[in-house]
Amino acid sequence: MTLEATSPSANYGSTASNSSFYAAMRILPHDQREAMFQIYSFCRQVDDIADSDGPRDERLAALQEWRNDIDALYQGHPPPRLADYVGSVKTFGLKREDFLAIVDGMEMDVPQDIRAPDMATLDLYCDRVASAVGRLSVRVFGLPEEDGILLAYHLGRALQLTNILRDIDEDAGLGRLYLPREALLHAGITSDDPNRVIAERALPKVCLPLTQRAKAHFEKSDEIMNRNRRRAVRAPRIMSKYYHSILDLLIARGFNAPREPVRVSKVTRILILLRYAFI
Repeated sequence: MTLEATSPSANYGSTASNSSFYAAMRILPHDQREAMFQIYSFCRQVDDIADSDGPRDERLAALQEWRNDIDALYQGHPPPRLADYVGSVKTFGLKREDFLAIVDGMEMDVPQDIRAPDMATLDLYCDRVASAVGRLSVRVFGLPEEDGILLAYHLGRALQLTNILRDIDEDAGLGRLYLPREALLHAGITSDDPNRVIAERALPKVCLPLTQRAKAHFEKSDEIMNRNRRRAVRAPRIMSKYYHSILDLLIARGFNAPREPVRVSKVTRILILLRYAFI
């Protein structure tokens, strides 16, 4: 589960104005809440680098600096920008490799913009920018190791695929296309030019199988959350319900152009909170 699982064009940047993350995290006890906001801050900062319009070599260098700082944190010499993370890393057993995976995921868009990756590359991307965040998060939430890893796997991919489907037009405006090459070819689309692809009449044939894939991941994540303590899964449950609502809206709207943006209503968000936040 991501903090605000999206394609990199909005991975963490829109969270500050989006109540889903804050609503889900504000219900947590103080230490957990602080750890989650530290994870969010880290993701936001590395995402800002990947999404900036600076020279690509400078962005790569800046991401490498973050890798060096993560290494220093785990070697007992945290740099100033990670000094506050020491307690959370120790208390919740946060893993160095998960922080580094997030940096690796952000970097996938830097040497060149992602355009029609093959399915294996897309899955790797989802694992790095979404499920790695989930692996950090489930440790904070206090889930058992095995189920925590499984939840991070399935819910991270469900949220990320939902956002890829939601942000097709926005990403195309940035020169990015996250729809998998195999699905495009199966629909008879041979171009990987984002602006050409989003205008294709066959685009729904590409998107609908991805909605089914996302739904399957949501179902698996629900199975995992249903067998764990309700308090331990309150925050991921809220995120799951919110993003499942987005997916349902996308399916109801369809993927033919023109595509109006979808938004979960305030009433729906409140109902999700009332049902899952107060246990």
